[in-house]
Amino acid sequence: MRLSTKSRFAVTAMIDVALREAQGPVALAAISTRQHISLSYLEQLFSKLRKEALVESTRGPGGGYTLARAAQSISVADIIRAVDADANHALDQQQDADGSSLLTHDLWNNLNQKMVDHLSSITLRQLMTESLAKGANVEARPAGKRGIFVQRDAKPFKVNAPNSVFALGATLATSR
Repeated sequence: MRLSTKSRFAVTAMIDVALREAQGPVALAAISTRQHISLSYLEQLFSKLRKEALVESTRGPGGGYTLARAAQSISVADIIRAVDADANHALDQQQDADGSSLLTHDLWNNLNQKMVDHLSSITLRQLMTESLAKGANVEARPAGKRGIFVQRDAKPFKVNAPNSVFALGATLATSR
């Protein structure tokens, strides 16, 4: 298993989605803003996460991504495997093809297995709990106010214009 920046960003984004799961689908643009990750990069990551059935997408106004399974059943290893599957497979093949790596093959396989076991034992729910304990800011989104069809709160405005012809005449008469 390879730990890369891609893996780190995927885990961070998944924690963000999990923290806001109760508020409905989370838009990638919002994750991008909060976590300072490129939107196009997040689109690539979430495409892979969706293919591995870790997230589900909702289209349209108020759409975004939600967890496909409970946070307790998603491990860090699942997330890393989803986004780095190609790189991990290529790394394994390279180690098998290279004759010099046979000398240390067992060492690296054992280390890799220990890392996989450890990352498999850490769930998204645990990471959420730790984030909340450290003071993660999860802003509440008002219920029922999603999408482009939301009517804005009408702010009363003060009109200084006269409300009748007689009031207009009175203001013009006093100004002369």
